[in-house]
This record gives sequence, C-alpha cells and structure tokens, in this order.
Amino acid sequence: MQSLEQLITLRKTLHQNPELSNQEEATAVRILNEFKCFSPDEIVTDLGGTGLAFVFNGTDSGPTTLIRSELDALPIEETNTFSHRSQVKGVSHKCGHDGHMSIVTALGAELAKSRPQKGRVVLCFQPAEETGMGAIQVVNDVCFATLKPDYAFALHNYPGLELGKVAVRAGTFNCASRGMIIHLKGKTSHAAHPENGISPANVMCNIIQELNALPSKIVGQGIEGRHWVTVIHAKLGEVAFGTAPGDAVVMVTLRSESNEGMHTLIEQAEAFSRRLAEQEGLSISFEYDDVFQASVNSQIGCDLVVNACETMKTPYLLLDEPMRWSEDFGQFTATAKEGAMFALGAGQTSPQLHNPDYDFPDSLIPIGRDIFLDIIRQLNGLEG
Repeated sequence: MQSLEQLITLRKTLHQNPELSNQEEATAVRILNEFKCFSPDEIVTDLGGTGLAFVFNGTDSGPTTLIRSELDALPIEETNTFSHRSQVKGVSHKCGHDGHMSIVTALGAELAKSRPQKGRVVLCFQPAEETGMGAIQVVNDVCFATLKPDYAFALHNYPGLELGKVAVRAGTFNCASRGMIIHLKGKTSHAAHPENGISPANVMCNIIQELNALPSKIVGQGIEGRHWVTVIHAKLGEVAFGTAPGDAVVMVTLRSESNEGMHTLIEQAEAFSRRLAEQEGLSISFEYDDVFQASVNSQIGCDLVVNACETMKTPYLLLDEPMRWSEDFGQFTATAKEGAMFALGAGQTSPQLHNPDYDFPDSLIPIGRDIFLDIIRQLNGLEG
C-alpha cells in the first residue's frame, strides 16, 4: 500500500510535468512505472493513443468494472509560486487531472493487496479529455473491445462544493457541448466600389442575433432541459480600409443538458445560417471542434455511488440539475450498461477549474480512493 505522503509526492510530480492532450507520453510512462509494482494481471498501453489500462482479475466470473482517469493538462500558464508549480511554460494541470491520476493510482495499490473476488476491475487512464477526443479514441480502439465494461465510473473535483463532499445525480450529469465554426464566403472588392463585391457583414450580424435567440426558441418547441449558445469569436475581412470584406467567420459554443437538445441546436443553427447566407448570395460551411456528448448516469450507477458514500460516511448531495461544464466520460457510460460520474468537492474557497491559480487539494486523494474501492466491493467483492 502506498502511503498518503507517497501519493502526494506523485501528484506534485505530475503537476510539475504537465503534458497537453494527445502528447502525454511521459505522463503515461510515469503511471506505467507506478503500476508495475502492483502486478496487474494485464497491462494495455497505447490505448487510444497514449492511454493505459490495468486489469485486475477475480477468481470467479462476474462483471467488468472500469474506473477512468485522465492524463492531460491545459495550455494555461500557472501563476502559483509553490515549489511544485509547473515546470513547463504555458502548460499546467488546471483541471486536477494530476489529482485524479493519483486517486486511481492509490486504487491500484489497494487492488494489488486485495484482488476482486469476481469479474475484473479495469483502471483506465485516457488521453485528451480536454479536447473531447480522448474517450472517443479509447472506446474506438480495437483493444478496448476486450476491456468493454459492464459498469463505468469516474470522478471530477469540483471547486465551490464543500471539501470532500460528493455531488451526484441519476440522468444527465454533464452537459453536451461543442464548438461550432461558421465560415461565410462572399467576394472582396475595393472599398470605393462595395457594389462590385458581396460582403458577409450583414449576414454575420444577423447570424449572431439568431444564435443568441436560439435557446429560448428551442424551449418553446418543447425540447426538455436547458440550452445555451455563447458566441465566442467573430471576424470580418481584414484591417484594410481600402477593401470591402469578402470573408467572415463566427465561432460559437453550443451547450445542452441532453444529446437531443444538442442535435436540435445544431440542426436549427445550420438551417437559419444557410438561409441567411443564401439570401445574400454567400457560400457557407461549418466545422465542429471540442465535441462532448452529455454524460448520463444510470440510476443503478448513482445508487452505487450513494451507497459508497454512506458506507464511507462521506457527505453527499443529490443534484437537482446537471453540471453545466462538459466531460467526455459520457463515451464510457454510453458503452457500459451502467455507471456514473460524480463530483468531489474541492472546497468553497478553491480557485475555479481552468483558473491559472488553481491547484488540486491533496486531502481528496484518500476520499476518492475509498469511494471507488467501495463501489468495487459492491460489484466485484474484494479478497481479504
């Protein structure tokens, strides 16, 4: 069993050496070296890119339970001055994935001395959660077919919630979101003769107005849940006073509490954007980035988390509404029959996630470990 001091040292080492999405080679090697002394029954490397999976088998038949962690950091310059601050310029663990990795490593140490009685436990470290690509890469990897879980679980630390308190709910836990990029193409002309060109200026402005009004229109159509549209960038032509613009781009984040709501947002945003572009003789195209589907907890998955909290005497609350931030763990719960993600409070005074002064609270490591361990005990049993 690793001591808490050893786990904190690991967490701080990971914090000092962050890597961006799909570049987590050194982080994966560090985790692999930690797990070698745990003697897992199977090790899968290069899963979905830099991902890893460690399998602990029981002696009797039973379900496969997967616990997921994330490897990647963010392109954010850290402003903290403590001794374990990031040593990589412009990159830092500002979402707490260093802490999540330490929790699941601690879980590996426990499984090394108390194997599951039945079925198997898969501890998965995925790449590229921050871009929404990592979970897709993992579940689409041919090697994942042999690891496919019956139950899948994950946690995420959550600033603003009391330190060590769990928040969970059945149904949608994290919202679906995606970045939508709208390209408008007209015809550039001299600013003295704008009539010789086709400017996308009016269409760009009208599209932005329609996008801002879209959430309220969808509610009126009877689509359940809440929806948000946030215009994050717009660009028209170039800074050249002698030129009437011929190109424009609008970037927007679409967000919904359901995958159905996301589909409606996309469908209607594309429809009115095409209509407006055609009316002005513009060509139009769409791109999508940072695509996250909604992460949906099953009732059984939620109940298993609550049971673990009650057994471990960990305070918890059942959320009335989903978290508005997005997470790609929904790929795993869509694959497994049952499962859940839950939030673990990082404290009410903690800086928010993705803030340059955020740091993961080390006191959460044993709490997260013990909740996961009790979920495994409920599903797979534990020797000893």
